[in-house]
Amino acid sequence: MSRVKEFDVDAACEAALELFWRQGYEATSVADLVAELGIGKASLYATFGTKHELYLTALSRYVARGNERFLDELAGPGPALAGVRRIVERYLAEILDESGRNGCFVVNAAMEMLPRDPEVTRVIEQSWDALELALRMTLTRARAQGELSAGADPAALAGFLLTVLQGMRVLSKSPDPGARVRAAAGQAIAVLEAARNH
Repeated sequence: MSRVKEFDVDAACEAALELFWRQGYEATSVADLVAELGIGKASLYATFGTKHELYLTALSRYVARGNERFLDELAGPGPALAGVRRIVERYLAEILDESGRNGCFVVNAAMEMLPRDPEVTRVIEQSWDALELALRMTLTRARAQGELSAGADPAALAGFLLTVLQGMRVLSKSPDPGARVRAAAGQAIAVLEAARNH
């Protein structure tokens, strides 16, 4: 009969996510993880594998949670274009309200680990692909509903928005990102307005 784990695996995974998000991969040691999770090294390895495997698990968990929120926002009631605008505004609000400047875990991972870590690269690329696809589908719906002009290119707009949003996240790491991220968000919304079917 196998031994019952003496700790909450989900809570431990969440603690690892918070630690990696706060400190990054390289700056987080196995000793840090053992202390933060409150479990022994043997239990850590037996449950989560290597530090790298645990990092991938934590990053994937963060991505899944973020993508779910993103998709819920875009699928909300009302005009499709309003959902896209809400996403831009939400990114801006989160950056301006952020305490501690942890930033976005995905962007942090990209800045620290790309392109030298192919497994982390794959998780990040899948995250960006999912967000871009969701934006493209929403913008395609907006064009079909007559919100965007017939000449608007949903794929190009989605790629532009993804780049602006992720760039805003990078800028959020600076001591005072306010003016820059406000300007970027304003320009993104201006581009959407210019593409509207007036």
